[in-house]
Amino acid sequence: MDNSTILKQLKLQAALMELHDENSFKIRGYQNAVFQLDKSDLDLASMSLSELEGLQGVGKGIAASIREIAQKGSSDALNDLLENTPEGIVELLDMKGIGPKKIKVLWKELGIESGHELKEAANSGLVANLKGFGEKTQQTIIDALEFKEANANKLHYADAESIAEEIIDLLNDFKQVDRAEVTGAMRRKLEVADSIEILVGASDFDALEDELNAQDAFTQLLEQSGPIVWRGLYKEHKIVIELIFCQPEDFVREQFLQTGNQLHISIPIANDKSLRDMAYSAEYKSEEELYGSLNMAYVAPELREGSFEIELSKGNNLPKLVEMSDLKGILHNHSTYSDGKHSLRQMAEYCKELGYEYLGICDHSKSAFYANGLNEDRVAEQHKEIDQLNEELAPFRIFKGIESDILNDGRLDYDDDVLSSFDFTVASVHSVLNMNKQKATQRLLTAIENPYTNILGHPTGRLLLRRAGYPIDHKAVIDHCAKHNVVIEINANPWRLDLDWRWVNYALEQGVMLSINPDAHEMNGYHHMKYGLLTGRKGGLTADMTFNALSKDAIEKHFAEKRASAPAHA
Repeated sequence: MDNSTILKQLKLQAALMELHDENSFKIRGYQNAVFQLDKSDLDLASMSLSELEGLQGVGKGIAASIREIAQKGSSDALNDLLENTPEGIVELLDMKGIGPKKIKVLWKELGIESGHELKEAANSGLVANLKGFGEKTQQTIIDALEFKEANANKLHYADAESIAEEIIDLLNDFKQVDRAEVTGAMRRKLEVADSIEILVGASDFDALEDELNAQDAFTQLLEQSGPIVWRGLYKEHKIVIELIFCQPEDFVREQFLQTGNQLHISIPIANDKSLRDMAYSAEYKSEEELYGSLNMAYVAPELREGSFEIELSKGNNLPKLVEMSDLKGILHNHSTYSDGKHSLRQMAEYCKELGYEYLGICDHSKSAFYANGLNEDRVAEQHKEIDQLNEELAPFRIFKGIESDILNDGRLDYDDDVLSSFDFTVASVHSVLNMNKQKATQRLLTAIENPYTNILGHPTGRLLLRRAGYPIDHKAVIDHCAKHNVVIEINANPWRLDLDWRWVNYALEQGVMLSINPDAHEMNGYHHMKYGLLTGRKGGLTADMTFNALSKDAIEKHFAEKRASAPAHA
């Protein structure tokens, strides 16, 4: 059993304990233990009881719970709490904007035991009448429930991708399968998947369906399936799997038709003929040949959204999209100085091992007390260690960065003399996410104007499938970054992917460089870079407009020039 499974159960137990009014000291003990253990590399399942008891923040009771979970799959204490809690209430604990204490009030005073019942009560105004709630909290609950319903059974692209790869590996071993590949929105690399579409080439569809249904891993949804489409579920996953059958000789055409969205394939190109028309007019050996039949450049699957790519393809002016090999360094990363899992040395050495020229370390700033943010003394301490590591690891370079919180009024949370000590600053919003569009936008504009702001971090603060981003005027923000020479981050964490790809092309048109940043809190977080890369590519990002495609020397020069100009504009 992996650490994440164990910690998930401990976190749930803490929430249920709070729901049932258990000892507050004990609850905080569980919460602190989860926070500490989440930053640990130790394999909890393999540790003895005495070893667990010796860990920071872990007492005898929590250590015993960990051993029990590792050995039995769950703990008796958690099972007892679950037995005394309606299933719907447990599901509500995962909802943003409302904690266990308020959920208990809803449960005990209104008899609410499900999200559906809570939505009805909120829509009728009953929730607002409860002590400690009010109209604002009621609306927050309605918004959170609607968001949760709209995203039920969906997955982040990263999670859907791993399931799709597993299914394709399985299908390729089937006797009836000639070829299988992802298609549709998955092939276009959309950030959220509401289904997993796979194109399957086979000569005998009936025999293929029999082979599928003979597998325990697949469960067909008969009422949703048809002669050439098998719909169902795979293993324990709730996302719908859609297997589209085609004859092997039709695979290229069907892959093209299934991949592009309707706008991309149906726009008239020449003599009122669309790409769809051309797909049916002849047989093609490749998609490149199909595009070529209309004198168009080949369009990468992730670009086929029916926007800027059509005209550029017609004029053979499509950009050469950025590749992983173009990226020279990794900016915006955290260490154990704040809420990271690995030390500064570990983060640096692994970055170097991966072949990068530089690392930007950006631990949380002092306002982020919840993430062990750095006060001024700890900033100086970290800078001293960075200097020592830079001597040791040269020519590899660690740049001294900070993820500085943007305060409510748009100021950064350090004085200029502290900000000037960093090589670069990532300015990000982490609190008060409920501003209206005008205030949220002005907050960012003020931060962008700060002469020490180098990069605007995760511009909307969204957490995909968990919370919507705060509303901002994207054009105003991007235009202001262009004016003040501020780079915009594409946060590569699969939960964020923010800046949204739909605004990437506009940023490029305004001359704003973008930085693909993993926001890594552990060494493995570096591997999220690929998802930020896909986001950038969907918007047409090229290497020359990718900030961290700059060499170490070039990016050092950029930082130095920005820093040198700051006092004149302060």
